[in-house]
Amino acid sequence: EHEVEKMFTLKPGRLPPADVKNIIFFVRPKLELMDIITDNVLREDRGRSPQRDFHILFVPRRSLLCEQWLKEQGVLGSFIHREQYSLDLIPFDGDLLSMESESAFKECYLESDQTSLYHAAKGLMTLQALYGTIPQIFGKGDCARHVANMMIRMKREFPGSQNSIFPVFDTLLLLDRNVDLLTPLATQLTYEGLIDEIYGIQNTYVKLPPEKFAPKKQGEGGKDLPTEPKKLQLNSAEELYAEIRDKNFNAVGSVLSKKAKIISAAFEERHHAKTVGEIKQFVSQLPHMQAARSSLANHTSIAELIKDITTSEDFFDNLTVEQEFMSGIDTDKVNNYIEDCIAQKHPLIKILRLVCLQSVCNSGLKQKVLDHYKREILQTYGYEHILTLNNLEKAGLLKPQTGGRNNYPTIRKTLRLWMDDVNEQNPNDISYVYSGYAPLSVRLAQLLARPGWRSIEEVLKMLPGPHFEERQQLPTGLQKKRQQGENRVTLVFFLGGVTYAEIAALRFLSQMEDGGTEYIIATTKLINGTTWIKSLMEKLEPAPF
Repeated sequence: EHEVEKMFTLKPGRLPPADVKNIIFFVRPKLELMDIITDNVLREDRGRSPQRDFHILFVPRRSLLCEQWLKEQGVLGSFIHREQYSLDLIPFDGDLLSMESESAFKECYLESDQTSLYHAAKGLMTLQALYGTIPQIFGKGDCARHVANMMIRMKREFPGSQNSIFPVFDTLLLLDRNVDLLTPLATQLTYEGLIDEIYGIQNTYVKLPPEKFAPKKQGEGGKDLPTEPKKLQLNSAEELYAEIRDKNFNAVGSVLSKKAKIISAAFEERHHAKTVGEIKQFVSQLPHMQAARSSLANHTSIAELIKDITTSEDFFDNLTVEQEFMSGIDTDKVNNYIEDCIAQKHPLIKILRLVCLQSVCNSGLKQKVLDHYKREILQTYGYEHILTLNNLEKAGLLKPQTGGRNNYPTIRKTLRLWMDDVNEQNPNDISYVYSGYAPLSVRLAQLLARPGWRSIEEVLKMLPGPHFEERQQLPTGLQKKRQQGENRVTLVFFLGGVTYAEIAALRFLSQMEDGGTEYIIATTKLINGTTWIKSLMEKLEPAPF
């Protein structure tokens, strides 16, 4: 709409030729990006006419450090405009917002840098400006307390922010990721969760191995198989994906085969279309049917790819150990499977996820066990990983047990985190997303709605950080009078990242007949165990599986 000629991804070297007057850099304020921009600007041909003007937009805030860096490189003067574009919360789906700040967890818990919390508070203020003041704020954790304080302060400092919009949200729940360190470490077992675990979903796009997606032509015998990975967008705009994304993977197959029958029956209809009217009606439905057919073909291929992995022995062994830890079996001694994996030099991230999971499920490991694991990891994978182990300890993921008490069993029993009889096909509890384990974070949200946190006061004290409640005054006339059968709307904000399985569990609660609460989810970043541990590692490795 604004006559932008072309958009390019930032990369070093010369800028692509284009007959334009203005070039705008749209970047996160990171030093490594400033080096690329410097390179771009310095390689610009100054002799050419007309000269091209440079501008830079920092997202979401300007950074003095970056500008100083550009100045030292001698290119700051080349930028006519240096501005910021406040993009805090980015909508990823109808009920999901993310800041996509991959380093937020590390910054908050390792570097005591609360910039991302400021951005979260800013994003929430923008949301309130658009959708009304949120009357109730609940929170758990240090970062949550911090964000709530900043919101209250921003409201005080901008008295003009008192708006007269009828509130859309009844409650805001701020949750620190470190209140529940366990959930991201476990392997997600929903369809979307598994796609993310195995292939990684980047900003709703996934790249898949192309072999499964090659169109099958008769008599050609795969001579020219595609080599480019197949890139697909995944969100609820696609009917079939909306239906299966949050199901346990074991329940997806039956849905796909049902759909296949319905679609082929719909295509069969054309033989019965006799009159012009019937033919016309069939033709009008054709585009929708073809879209449904190709959607089905894609998801059948993805499901086959995932099934190859989930039916492998290694996946099963890994999952068995995870489930033993989460249900409290043998969490206090060195695990044979983990030792074998280290000896066979499995991907380091896989090892770290399991060891951290064991540590969290045991409120820390006995010093002897911890030292044994550390020694094995460093001797097998190299001493440079001592920095990573140190980071994991600082973040509370892999630590010695202090005070000699394991609180996890109490937390597990009180919050019903482990359910033995899980119905994966027609779930009746959120634990279906991990086939037995109910995500602690979502359990907290569920109990907050009914019967309230007073019922679990003791357990809340065992989890890190304060829990609190704040009320924001609404101008008269905007207080909600609840109609019979009208749902409450709760915005759950995960500070430090959220997994697709947790999102699935919250969507499940939204859809419950007698739930009475609808959940909207916001987060600093969509994560899984692998990307999360990776963000805490000092020396990076290729992904597991």
